[in-house]
Amino acid sequence: MKYWILSTFFFLAGCGYQPASHLAKNVLGESVSTEVVISMEDPQNSVIIKDAVDTAVITKFRTSLVSKNVASTHLKISIGSVSFSPLRYDTDGYVITYRTSVGMVISRMFQGKVKNYTTHGTYDFEIEPNAIISDQARFEAIRQGAQKGIDAFVAQIAAEGANSK
Repeated sequence: MKYWILSTFFFLAGCGYQPASHLAKNVLGESVSTEVVISMEDPQNSVIIKDAVDTAVITKFRTSLVSKNVASTHLKISIGSVSFSPLRYDTDGYVITYRTSVGMVISRMFQGKVKNYTTHGTYDFEIEPNAIISDQARFEAIRQGAQKGIDAFVAQIAAEGANSK
């Protein structure tokens, strides 16, 4: 088992493999600041998405989260849409699974330039038949959908980093 792990490591290192976080960090730089445009229609969603973005910057990009005036890159996130749609019904016709879709527009500001990205994340969750979506379930679904949207943004940035080599 030890030899298998060691040989896999050497294979990946030998073929030039680099994790997405490394490629994304090459594009974003050492320090990032974030800003989420607060939606007047639904300010609670904006706060949830801000937390998801900040967590992603720290964990996925592996960069420092700093204030805007000292950051090498500034990310401005706007919530395009948040929707809930029924996905599955029980035998009596009650909705038991919903899909949350979170659409975001992310502007990346660096060296006086601005580049816009559109990203989208979905999350499926179950509820009891003939029940309403609780605030807790709604917030968690939006957080998970936003996190998946941020993951898609990481992939876009990583692809940009791979292409710039």
